[in-house]
Amino acid sequence: MTAELVRGQNHTLPQTRLEIRVSAGSPVVAGATLGDENGVVRGAEWIAHPGSPQLPGLEVSQQAAAGHRLAVDLEALPETVHRVTVLLALPVGVGGPTRFGTTAAPFVAVTGLDGTEIATFTLTGLDAESAVSALELYRRQGAWKVRAVGQGYAAGLAEMLADQGLAGAAELAASIQEAVARSLARSVAPPPRTPEGDRVRQASGPSDPGPAPAAPPQPPAATPVQPTAEPGTASAPTPGGPINYAHPRRQHAAPPTPPPTAPPAQPGQAAQPVAGDATGWSMDERLYNQIWGMFEDLARAAAAYRSAVDFAESRMDQELDRSLSDPRNRIGGAGDRAREEARAKRDELTARAREVLDRDLAQLAAEAAVVEPALPAAYAGWDNPVWHAHRIPMELPMALRLGDLHLPERTGLRIPLLVRLPLERGIWVDSGRTASEAAALLDSDRLRRLAMETAVLHAARLLAVYPPGEFSVHVIDPAGSAAGPLAPLVDAGVLAGPPAAGPQGVASVLAHLTRRVDLVQMAVRAGAADSLPPDLDTGEQLLVVNDFPHGFDDRAVTQLRYLADEGPAVGVHLLMVADREDASAYGPVLDPLWRSLLRITPVADSHLADPWVGHAWTYEPPVTPPGSRVLEQVLAAVTAARRAAGR
Repeated sequence: MTAELVRGQNHTLPQTRLEIRVSAGSPVVAGATLGDENGVVRGAEWIAHPGSPQLPGLEVSQQAAAGHRLAVDLEALPETVHRVTVLLALPVGVGGPTRFGTTAAPFVAVTGLDGTEIATFTLTGLDAESAVSALELYRRQGAWKVRAVGQGYAAGLAEMLADQGLAGAAELAASIQEAVARSLARSVAPPPRTPEGDRVRQASGPSDPGPAPAAPPQPPAATPVQPTAEPGTASAPTPGGPINYAHPRRQHAAPPTPPPTAPPAQPGQAAQPVAGDATGWSMDERLYNQIWGMFEDLARAAAAYRSAVDFAESRMDQELDRSLSDPRNRIGGAGDRAREEARAKRDELTARAREVLDRDLAQLAAEAAVVEPALPAAYAGWDNPVWHAHRIPMELPMALRLGDLHLPERTGLRIPLLVRLPLERGIWVDSGRTASEAAALLDSDRLRRLAMETAVLHAARLLAVYPPGEFSVHVIDPAGSAAGPLAPLVDAGVLAGPPAAGPQGVASVLAHLTRRVDLVQMAVRAGAADSLPPDLDTGEQLLVVNDFPHGFDDRAVTQLRYLADEGPAVGVHLLMVADREDASAYGPVLDPLWRSLLRITPVADSHLADPWVGHAWTYEPPVTPPGSRVLEQVLAAVTAARRAAGR
C-alpha cells in the first residue's frame, strides 16, 4: 500500500533500488545531494545535478523538465553517506515561473523499479520559494527511510545548498543554472502524465536485453493532468475572475474510455499494434501519449544498442591489451590468434545487440504504420489525407505537430514531434547558414525563403486547429522580403492585418501586442476580467517576425524580449525567423531570448535532444507534397469557418 506522506512524516523503505519520480506544473531542475551523519554536504562532488548527473548509486536528469525520474541504489552509496536529499529548483533566466507559488504543486513519488509506488508527497503551501528540498532518504539503525521535507528557499538554489553546509554554494548554483539554460534551448519537453499513469504498452514476449552492461538514464515522469471541469461542461471565466487560458472544454473528471485492445497474439509472436493503445480521456489524448511512448521506446532501444557496442569495443580492447602484455604471445601465431578471437567476440556481441535492436525497431515501425494513418489533423503530416477533409474544430486539440524526429539507426522510422497547446514557449526557425552542414550548402537567400515557408506552414496549421476566431496571426516583415512565402496567408485573408513593414509598422504591431499583454496581466492579477476594454481581442495571438533583427531598434528589441518572457502566459506567442549571427551586434543581451525559444530548422538538422537519454535527434521540418494545394485548401477552410461564425 502506498504511504501518502505529509510534511515531516517518514516511512520505512522496503528495498534499496528505487526510482524517485517528480511531476511539476512547469519545467524544474531536479538534483540530489549526499550528506554525512550530520547532514552536511562535504563538497560539490557530493551533488548530482544536470551538469554532473551521475554519482555512485545516484543518477539524475541532465536538463530541466516538467517531469523527472531519479535512479537511486542505496547499497551503492559510499559508507560515509547517511542522507540523500532530493532538491527541486526553478530554472533562472529562461522566461518561466520565478516562484513555486505560481505553479501547480510539485508531486514526488518513491517507487520500486517495477513502478510500484512506495511513498508519495505533494509539496503544497509553497509561495515565494524558487527552490525546495522535497524529501530525504536517510539511514537509521541500519535501515533506510524516506521523510517528506518540503523546505522551501526564497533565495533559490544557492541558499538551499548553503543551508546544507556546502562551501561555494553560490558559484555551484550559478553553474547549475547555466548548464540548464544551455540545455533548454535544444531540448524537447516530455509529455504530461495521464491520470492513469504511464502509457499502457502492448504485451509482448520476453525480450533479450542484449549484452550491454549499463542501462540508459531513467526517463522523467510526466506531469499529472489537473482536473478543471466536470464532464461535458465548459470552464468559462466567472465575472470578475481571472482569465483562464487552459483548455475550456476538455473533460477531466470522467473515467477515460478504455483504449483499444489488439487481437491475441499467436504463441511466439508479438502482439499486433493498435492505434490508441495508451491511456487518456479521448482518442486524441491516447494517440498523443502513444506517440510519446514510441519516442521513449526508440530512445531507449538506441541507447541500449549503443551501450552494447561500446561495451563490445571496450572488452575487445581489454582482451587485446592483456594478450599483448604477455611476452609468450609476441612470437609465433599466438598473438594473431588472440587478436582474431577478441575481434570475433566483439563481432558476436555487436551482432547480438543489432539483432535485438532490429527486433525492437521492427515492432516500432509496425506501430508507426498503424498510428500515422489514425492521427487527427493536428498530429498528422501534410501528406496525410485527413487534411483534405479537415474541418475547423470547435475545441482546441491537445497538441500540434512541428515536424518529425529520427535517429541514424533507422532513418525511415519517424516520430512526430508534438508540442502541447497552447504553446508554452515561442519557436525560432533558424535561417542561418552556420546552423548545420546542410544549411551551409544552401544559398543565404534560398535558406531564408525556406525558413519563412516553414514558419508559414506552422502558422497555417495553428490557424487550422484553433476554433474560429480564437487565434490571430500578426506578421512583421520589416523589409517586405517575405512577400512570396507569405502570399498564401495574405491571399486567404487570415492575417490580423497586412504584414507590418518599416520602423513604424514594427513599432505599431509591437505596441499593440505589448499593450494586450499588459492589460490582460493586470486584469488577471486584479481578478477583474470584465474590466478589459471591449476592443481587446482575448483570443490567442501569434506574432511571426521575419528576418530579425532587421528593422528593430533598441526599444523594439526590448518589447520583443518582453513578449517572449511574458506573452505565453497570457496568450501571446512568438514565431521568429532569424539568423542568430545577424543579431551578434546586440551582444549577449539577446541570449535569454534565444534560450527561451524552441529552435527548429528549415532543413534537416541534428540538434534536438530527447528528455530521457539525451540523444541528438535529426529534426525534419514539415513540407507539403510537391504540387499539392493542401495549404490553400486548409486556409480556405479557415476563412469559411470564420465567415460562418461571423468573425
